[in-house]
Amino acid sequence: MSASRKRSLVKTLTWRVLATADTFVIAYLITGEFTVATSIAGLEVMTKMVLYYLHERGWSSFEWGQDEITD
Repeated sequence: MSASRKRSLVKTLTWRVLATADTFVIAYLITGEFTVATSIAGLEVMTKMVLYYLHERGWSSFEWGQDEITD
């Protein structure tokens, strides 16, 4: 049993929305600058989305830790 590419992509996108919002809030709290926080979050969303997708696809190639459904 393995995750489909579509599932991995949807998980990537939904996680990125949540994680980027977190990055924006942290950057804004530290800098107090909306434009700086936006720049940091914008760069972060691009790099981490690619990294997460590759990480997810790598993990989906291993059977370890996945329960097999039996009838």
